[in-house]
Amino acid sequence: MALHTQLQERSNNTCELCGNQGNLSAYAVPPKTDDRIEDQVVLCSTCFTQIQAADYSDVHHWRCLEGSIWSEVPAVKVLSYKLLSNLSNEEWARDAMEAAALDESFLTWANAEKELEAGKVIHKDSYGVVLASGDTVVLTQNLNVKGTNYIAPKGTIVRKIKLVADNAEQVEGKINGDTIVILTKFIRKSV
Repeated sequence: MALHTQLQERSNNTCELCGNQGNLSAYAVPPKTDDRIEDQVVLCSTCFTQIQAADYSDVHHWRCLEGSIWSEVPAVKVLSYKLLSNLSNEEWARDAMEAAALDESFLTWANAEKELEAGKVIHKDSYGVVLASGDTVVLTQNLNVKGTNYIAPKGTIVRKIKLVADNAEQVEGKINGDTIVILTKFIRKSV
């Protein structure tokens, strides 16, 4: 994301986490994705690349968060907190998180992405393999198709399934031209 003039001024053309200069870009702090300057942080390529890859192994680099957590900019404070939580196995990171004492609204923003992930419905077949819309599955037993007098035999291939958004135990698929709901415990993902 290109840097807006206000972001350049706010950051003094430096990374708002580590202070590096050059090769800077704007980063919207998740789960926010908009172009509002209040939701963005100026990052150097090192910070940006490691955040995108979720690579926090360069612990020495991330010591900069001990300072950035005290920023007056809410987005910088929230991103610093999120990154420190990924480094919580380091004593210094835990100490920095405890010392910062974020407002409730900042904590809500910082934890929102994890809560969204936890709330996602994940469909798995009878063997625990994650399913996606468009997958091809195979029936693992004979199924009575309700509303018809047809039994779908074990081994029937169902192509291009659709996931039922609010129920992890159900998918939709077509068998003999009829769209039916199939329980995930009776299917396996086809290779």
